[in-house]
Amino acid sequence: MRWLRYSHQGHIGMGQLVGETIHVLQGTLFDNPHPTGDTLRVSDVEILAPCQPTKVLALWNNFKTAAEKNGWSAPSEPLYFLKSPNSYSHHLQSVARPQPDVGRVVYEAELGIVIGRRGRDIPLEEAAGYIFGYTCVNDVTAIELLRSDTSFEQWTRAKNFDGFTPFGPWIETDLDCATATVTAKVNGRERQNYLVSDMFFSPQELVAKLSRGMTLEPGDIISCGTSLGAMPWQNDAVVEVSIEGIGTLSNTMKASA
Repeated sequence: MRWLRYSHQGHIGMGQLVGETIHVLQGTLFDNPHPTGDTLRVSDVEILAPCQPTKVLALWNNFKTAAEKNGWSAPSEPLYFLKSPNSYSHHLQSVARPQPDVGRVVYEAELGIVIGRRGRDIPLEEAAGYIFGYTCVNDVTAIELLRSDTSFEQWTRAKNFDGFTPFGPWIETDLDCATATVTAKVNGRERQNYLVSDMFFSPQELVAKLSRGMTLEPGDIISCGTSLGAMPWQNDAVVEVSIEGIGTLSNTMKASA
């Protein structure tokens, strides 16, 4: 099933997407929402980010092919950083480029795991029960800023400019991660194409390992990292992150005012 949030005539709501029709729901997404009987056409609404995470935990070096190409060793534990709520943005929302002194900005097409239940120190054998579904993520990075100071890598600053985490357009609860493919297209030209199954750590392993000592809340997202092909994002270029079985997240880079 596909679940989304939307804005329609000044009202923010949620629903289940069936074809081009939204079946409107009441309640909260992660606590037994129920249908109202109303429907909307998806073309008549503004699609919002499908949930409101307290945090996004984003992986680095989680794909075997990229690690081999770049000479990185296989991680013994997931390597991750946090992305803050100010960085979240919606499907079709423009991403504002930071000031020129920040340097190049790159896109990264990623699979996002959406947490559905509150949990900490989750056993691996129970981890699947904490996954509500999956979404598309573009983990935007100010790549030159990241290592501009040799004494301190600036992961927080480089990853958390306003709008630097588009995700959506909805959450898909039924995804076969063994066969799913992640792609990124820039102005229609494919730049990334890789298998989710190439990850060092499976979705269940990520949920279990990242919950050690850290409480995961409903709506939190684990962004699974990216593979080869991430490149600088030029002004006015449209980046489409697509995951087979979910859909396509589309955003445009705009010059700062």
